[in-house]
Amino acid sequence: MNGLAGLAALAIDCTDDPVPLARWWQGLVGGEIEVDGDGDASLQADGYPRLDFLRVPDVKSVKNRLHLDLRATDFDAAVAAALAHGATRADDVYTGTSWAALRDTYGNEFCILRPRAG
Repeated sequence: MNGLAGLAALAIDCTDDPVPLARWWQGLVGGEIEVDGDGDASLQADGYPRLDFLRVPDVKSVKNRLHLDLRATDFDAAVAAALAHGATRADDVYTGTSWAALRDTYGNEFCILRPRAG
């Protein structure tokens, strides 16, 4: 045994206030937000690992090395809802048809995947 218990959270860096980004993601996936004494925010939504939004001092300048892949039940509706919510397309990352690469309001990439076959 390696002493690990499992995945606790996925941390998302924020160069601005983490709370608005947590609220943005809450609008997309639901759930409840908690803000700690440092102003960092956590979002717990059913079906997702806890998302922690943490203030960092530097600006992101390259593609994320880790990102969320969200599985859709209705691909076109999910992409349209994300775009209507303020997401933008990340065509510099991927332009194929297997999934949609998008960015949240702070520039973090995430993907919406098509429903599983069968």
